[in-house]
Amino acid sequence: MDATRNTVLEAWMAEHGYSSNSLADAVNRSLEQLTGRSGGLDGSSVRGWKAGRVKWPKSATRKALEDIAGLPATALGFIPRGRTPSALVPPQQEDPDMKRRTLVGGLATAAVAAASPGTASPRRIGMSDVDRLQKRFAEIIASDHRHGGQLGIEQRAAALADEALNLQNAGSATQRVRSSLYASAAAFRSSAMWAAIDGRRYDDAKTHMREAQTLAEMSGDQAIKFRIWSHTGTMYRHLGRPADALAANDVARNLFLTRRDPLFASLGLARQGAILGTAQDRSGMRRTFDQAQEAMLRSDPTDYRPVWMLAFYDQAELDSLALSANLALGDYPTAEYHAHRCLAALRPHMIRSRSIATTRLAHAQLAQGAADAATATAMKVPTDVATHHARVARMLQEFGAALRATAPGSTTVQTWAEHAATWRTTT
Repeated sequence: MDATRNTVLEAWMAEHGYSSNSLADAVNRSLEQLTGRSGGLDGSSVRGWKAGRVKWPKSATRKALEDIAGLPATALGFIPRGRTPSALVPPQQEDPDMKRRTLVGGLATAAVAAASPGTASPRRIGMSDVDRLQKRFAEIIASDHRHGGQLGIEQRAAALADEALNLQNAGSATQRVRSSLYASAAAFRSSAMWAAIDGRRYDDAKTHMREAQTLAEMSGDQAIKFRIWSHTGTMYRHLGRPADALAANDVARNLFLTRRDPLFASLGLARQGAILGTAQDRSGMRRTFDQAQEAMLRSDPTDYRPVWMLAFYDQAELDSLALSANLALGDYPTAEYHAHRCLAALRPHMIRSRSIATTRLAHAQLAQGAADAATATAMKVPTDVATHHARVARMLQEFGAALRATAPGSTTVQTWAEHAATWRTTT
């Protein structure tokens, strides 16, 4: 059996840090990008390749593996049908002593080249470089949830996208690494886009959007394509363009990813529901949120998902979007219901999201005639968010105007005016 083992594939997997299971997962994702259908490989499939039981995988599987490795299948030790191992690899290469001497000689040659000015091989870019960028991306995501909308967050995310692209030209890399770098750059650029949307800098958001869409296409990563088009739908919703918002969100919802993972389907539906609320489609909005809730309940929380998805989408976010939709429709009791559900479920670090939900709750309470309760709610928004987050600041300004129109000359209006005055003295 050992004589038939694919030692070339084993060596390549060891060099690039693949286990049998992780390589099977990677090939399945690559197959999905090629064919629109996820592959059915598992660890035993790859172990069959290594053991030599499968000498020449099916054509689509070979193409998916070649895209990951950046090498032809024959260079990975696979043998085309009708050819023998001796026709592909000289017999002496199967001799362990010869392999050792060849390896040592190759290392010596490399050492001489490294010592000679101007002859060093280009740097090898690997997944460890991608991982380092992703760790810094996680910091940006965390900062966004604390503050959101800040120009500094937008600039840091855009700079990280440029850094990922610069790595493309810094050395050699496999196709897998290059695709991951493009996907990372697209994710960073989409975070810059979201920060600009959150800060109401829509022209900047559109610039980031176009760059992110191009990078996402180059990466072939469906999750990041979903994120960018979903953000685009949200941007058009905030701009009061529901038809464009629905069209953009439909691009995200029609990706194969949403049929494979119910959580992505749920997010797409929930954002669709928020857009339908803006469009005053009451029955469509309610039906869509019911579907979003059902899809969330079907999702498996243990499935792999990108960091940006895990960082924010949960039951609290679904209720936040339902709150926004019902507020837009003027269904204030239902909006208040979703606000309380959202606030109860929000994770502690999500300060920006808590402030937005709190402000919307105040609007819902005020619209129901509860001016005192609404004012007490609005006063819970932290000062730094009220003064530095463009979207929250505008919502609070609108709350103040509505309060003055609802209860002119009342002590409640005076209380709010005094509270708002403290913002000017602390900034």
